[in-house]
Amino acid sequence: MRVKKSPGLISPTGVIKLMTHAMMGAALGLVFSLALVLSNPAVAKLLNDGGSQAVVVFALTLVTTFAIGATLTGVVFILAEDKQS
Repeated sequence: MRVKKSPGLISPTGVIKLMTHAMMGAALGLVFSLALVLSNPAVAKLLNDGGSQAVVVFALTLVTTFAIGATLTGVVFILAEDKQS
């Protein structure tokens, strides 16, 4: 008789794994936004002309995009890992 396993995403360990993926994505978004500003003077000029709100919107947009992408990738990895075991 097979024992039913709870899905990996619903368990507390799965939630911690997803949060870890989201935090890694947010960190990558911050690094990417800094690299983009430092390597492309046109972006730096646009942000300088836009004021402080433009910088916040630019950084939050990249951080959110990367965090969502990393979280969705984490979901795929966790589901694939559960299928293998």
